[in-house]
Amino acid sequence: MKIYENPTLYIEIENSEIPWLKIFPQKSYKELSDCDDKTRDKLLKTMLIVEKEMIKYYQPKKINIAMFGNYLPHLHIHVMARFENDSFFPEPMWGKKQRDGKLDLPNFDKFIELLIKTLNNA
Repeated sequence: MKIYENPTLYIEIENSEIPWLKIFPQKSYKELSDCDDKTRDKLLKTMLIVEKEMIKYYQPKKINIAMFGNYLPHLHIHVMARFENDSFFPEPMWGKKQRDGKLDLPNFDKFIELLIKTLNNA
C-alpha cells in the first residue's frame, strides 16, 4: 500500500509484524548508480528521514536497510525497524524464523502520520 508520493519517489508499506517501509523512485532504475544525482540524493535523504523517525518513534534494537531487487529489478530501498523479540531477529526478515514474535509496538498509523508530516516539511 502506497503511503506517500512526490514527483521523485513513493513509499509503500511492506505487510509485516515489524515496521517496514519500501522507498521507490518514480522512474524505474535497476541500480542506485543508474539514478540521476537529484533522484539518488532524494532517495537517500528520504531513507535517512525514515530511519531517524523509526528510531525516534519505535526505539528498535536495530534498523535494517536493504536494496536487493533480485525478484523485482526496480530499485527500491527497504527500511525495517528490528526488535530482539521479533520472529526473525537476529536473522534478516528473509532468514530463518527464530521464534513466534511477541511485539507490543506503538500505533503504526500514528507513525505514518508523523512520518508524512516530517517528509512534507523536509
